Amino acid sequence: MSSAQDVPSSDHATLTKRLASLDDAVQAMADTRDYAKHLKLRRVLDAARRVLLLSGGCAAMETRAQSLEEAGIFLGTDWAYPHILIPSLTPHALGSAEPDTVVMEALSELRLLAVARGQFTHSLISSEQAHHYLSQVMAINLSLLFTPPTEAEREQQGKLALMTRELFRHLSDVIGYEKVLDQLVDEIWRILQQRPIQVEQVKQMITQIAIYRNNPEIDLGASGAGADRLISSLYGTTQGCREDPGIEVYQQRLETMDRGQLQYEASGFARAMHDTGLVSPYHTVLVRFLLEQDDHLLGEALGLSTTGRDCMLCYRELVHSLIREAIHPQTAQALLGLALTLERGILYQPPLAPALWRQLALPLSSYSQQRLELAFGTAVSPRASLLAGVLSMLGLPLGVGQGNNPTCQSARALSMWSYNDPDYLLQIVVWAVRDDEVIMHFEGQAISSRDSVGGVARELPVDLDPVSLLVVPHLDRIYAEMGRRCAEREGDPHRWINPEFHGWWTGRGFRINVDVLTGKLAELEDFQRHFYASYHPYYNGNQPVVHPQPAGIAVTDSAARFIGWHAITLLRVNLDPQDEMRVYFYNPNNDSGQNWGDGVVVSTAGNGERFGEASLPFEQLASRLYIFHYDPLERGDLASISREELDRVTGYTTRSWGATRLPPVDLQAAPSGS
Repeated sequence: MSSAQDVPSSDHATLTKRLASLDDAVQAMADTRDYAKHLKLRRVLDAARRVLLLSGGCAAMETRAQSLEEAGIFLGTDWAYPHILIPSLTPHALGSAEPDTVVMEALSELRLLAVARGQFTHSLISSEQAHHYLSQVMAINLSLLFTPPTEAEREQQGKLALMTRELFRHLSDVIGYEKVLDQLVDEIWRILQQRPIQVEQVKQMITQIAIYRNNPEIDLGASGAGADRLISSLYGTTQGCREDPGIEVYQQRLETMDRGQLQYEASGFARAMHDTGLVSPYHTVLVRFLLEQDDHLLGEALGLSTTGRDCMLCYRELVHSLIREAIHPQTAQALLGLALTLERGILYQPPLAPALWRQLALPLSSYSQQRLELAFGTAVSPRASLLAGVLSMLGLPLGVGQGNNPTCQSARALSMWSYNDPDYLLQIVVWAVRDDEVIMHFEGQAISSRDSVGGVARELPVDLDPVSLLVVPHLDRIYAEMGRRCAEREGDPHRWINPEFHGWWTGRGFRINVDVLTGKLAELEDFQRHFYASYHPYYNGNQPVVHPQPAGIAVTDSAARFIGWHAITLLRVNLDPQDEMRVYFYNPNNDSGQNWGDGVVVSTAGNGERFGEASLPFEQLASRLYIFHYDPLERGDLASISREELDRVTGYTTRSWGATRLPPVDLQAAPSGS
C-alpha cells in the first residue's frame, strides 16, 4: 500500500506542504458552528483535491478521515449517513464533471476504509458493514481498477480521472481483488434473475471479468470462480465454441457435425440461455443453421417444452421468418424473447400471428430508422433491430425498463400490454414506427401524440430497448396531455387517466390516502381496509388478481425517507414458500431489488417470484401504497380486517414516508389508540 513515506522526495515535500494547508482548513471548519460550516467548505475541498492528486495522497487522507468527519465536511449531505449509501450510485459521483462531487465521494470511500480497518469507530456503520460496502463499490467500478481513463473521461474530468484510479488502487490494497470479483459476480447473477430485456451492461461486465482473468499481468488468485458459468454462457458455451473461435470458424464447424453433435450443441446452448438469461452470439449461428436442417433440433436449441414446441410447429413458417429477419449475432438476446414468446403460447391468440406477419413487412419511417441506427448501430437493419426488440418484449413483458428517464407510466403500459394484451402492443408499435404518431382516446376524445405539447421527460430517451425507444416518447406525451385535461378536476388525476391509458381492465374503483392539496395523509384506515378487502385472499373471498392493475407507491430510501411517487403493476397475491402472504408486482425502474428502509426490503428471488417479479409481504407493500384501483363490484369484507393488522401497516407508513404527512387530527388521536 502506498503511503507518504513511499513518495519520492520531490513529491514528498509538496505533499507535506499541501497536507499542512489541509490541516489548517479542517481545523478552521472544526472550530466553526454547524450553521456556518458551509462557509469553510470551499477551502477544505480545494485543499483535499490538491492532496488527492498527489501520489500518497489517498493514504494521507485516510489517516485524516476521522478529523474530516468530526469537522463536519459531510454535514447536510447523504454522505453524513454512510449506513444508507447505495453502491450503485458511486459511478455517477466518481465520473462527475463536478470536482466537488468527485472529491466528496473519494473522501467518503476513504472514511469508510478507515472504519473498515478499525482506525476509528463510526456510530452509524460497523467495520464489517464498511468493508462489505467498499467491496460492492469496487465491484461496480471495476474499470477504475484495471483500465486507464478513456478519451471522454480525460476530456470531462481531466486529472480527476487519474485521481479516482489512484483511489481504487489504494482501496484494493486493503479490500483485495477476491472480494471485489466475488461481489461483482453476485451482483450480475442478482440482476439476471430479474430477466431484464437490456443486458448490454451486464455483458460488458462479464467481458471485462474474462479479460482480466486471462491477463497474465493481473493476479486475481482464486477470486471470481463463480464467473465461469457467466463467461461460458457468452463465449464458450459448447464444445464447438469452447475456445471462442469466432463466428465464421464456428459456422464452418457446424457444417461438419453429425446429428448427434448438433444435438449436443443445441441442448448446451438452450440450457445456458434459460439458466442465465444470456444468449451467446454463437447460439444464433446454430439456430440459423438449423433452419435448413431439422425442426426437432431447432426446438431443442430454443429449449422449448411441449407447449412451446407445439406452438413453433403450428406456426412454423412464421417462426422461421422471424428467425431469418430478427435473429443475428448482434441481436442474440432476441432468441430468448422468441423462445419465451413460444412458451407463453400467445401465438394462438387470433390477432398475434397476423400482427407479426405485418411486423415482418412493416415499413419504418425515416425518423424511426434514424433513431434505431443512432441507438443500435448499422450492423443489422433498423427493421431487424426493431423486430428483435418486439420479440424480447413479447417474451419478457416484465423485463421492460424505463432507463434513466422519468417515464415509469409509459414503461408500465408497455409491460402491461405485452403481459395482458399483446396484439394491442403490436398495434401501438405499428402506429409509432410507421406513422410517427399514436392516437389514443380519453373519455371519447382523440389525443394525438403529434399534437400534444410535451411529456414528462424533457429529452428524448436513448437508453431503452428498441420498442421503448420509439414508442415511449409518444406515450409520454399522451399521458401528459391526459393529465392536462384533468388539471381542473378535484382529486388525483390518475383516477381518470389510468383506466383510459392502460386499458379497460383497470378497476374503476379508486383509492388514495394522500390529500392532493395538502400532501397530508387522509382516510388512511379506510384506504387500508379497501386494499385488504380487494386484494388479500383471506378477505376478498379468495379472489385472485385476474388482470394486472396499476398502482402507485411512495418510494423511500434505505433510511425510510421519502424519495418520490412511482408507478408499479400489481400482478398477483399468493402465499410464498414460507406460507407468508406476499404481493408480487412489476417495477419498471430497471432493478426491483431495493431496500426501502424500516425492514422493508424488496425481494426478486427466493420468495416464490417468477422472473421479472418483485415482492413484499402484504402488509409491507400496503404500507408503501398511496393509490390503487379495484373493482367496486367485487369488494370483500371490510369489517373483518383486524385492528392489529391495520396498526402494523399504519406503523410502517408513519415511520417512513408518512412521518411528515400526519394531519393534526391524527396527532391528537394517536394517544388514545383510536
